Amino acid sequence: MPSIQLPNQPNTMNRLPQSLLTILRNYRLSGRKALAILLDPDKIEQNALSDLLLRTNEFPVDFFLVGGSLVTDYIHKEVIATIREHSNVPIVLFPGNPLHIDASADAILFLSLISGRNPEFLIGQHVIAAPLLKKSGLEILPTGYMLVDSGTQTTVSYISGTMPLPHDKPGVAACTAMAGEMLGLKLIYLDAGSGARWPVTPAMINAVRAVIDLPLIVGGGINSGEKAYEALKAGADMIVVGNGIEQDPDLLPQLSAVIREFNQSVVQA
Repeated sequence: MPSIQLPNQPNTMNRLPQSLLTILRNYRLSGRKALAILLDPDKIEQNALSDLLLRTNEFPVDFFLVGGSLVTDYIHKEVIATIREHSNVPIVLFPGNPLHIDASADAILFLSLISGRNPEFLIGQHVIAAPLLKKSGLEILPTGYMLVDSGTQTTVSYISGTMPLPHDKPGVAACTAMAGEMLGLKLIYLDAGSGARWPVTPAMINAVRAVIDLPLIVGGGINSGEKAYEALKAGADMIVVGNGIEQDPDLLPQLSAVIREFNQSVVQA
């Protein structure tokens, strides 16, 4: 198993002038919407990554997430370095376990799987990761991660040994998100998972949005501009797309147009 390489002193070379948590909170307060692309090191080839990054110069994104539930090739550093070559967009780790920590990113979603009851993913893995993160210099983003049923078993459900939230029970999701906020988490992430047959429903997004004041991230199954629009209209502050763009490069212009439409309406208001 590969070892985790961290510097003796925090790496501050790539730190941003403003914390990402502040940026996301400002988005939430202003009504601005954001787009993040999730890059799974196991699934994206170097040439495809370079082409995608070049396209984001024309169709901008707000964040890159790097990671996945199961990563067999530990090339986070290489992926991050390639992003740095082509883009100034903030890079946030989306870890499946402590082995996915890389200090060359800007921040990490410190995920607590509050939709499940497996203590390893509520606190166990966090204890292992804490001293590494303390030395890394990464901005820590405490995130309530809520896996939602998407019509198929996802990798994160299998790896975590947890049941997803029923997709047609928005009240359960709302109560779970409220508990996460009361526990002190700073972000809520509703995720249908990679390869989802259907995305998180607008009803569930709306129910969660109505009961929390935190920035709300939504991902999984967003494979069209229409689904992106529905998620944002229902209350998502940021949408995350991974497989959709890998399978259909033309999806990026659609998503960029949807984000632009929302943000122009905010400016005009």
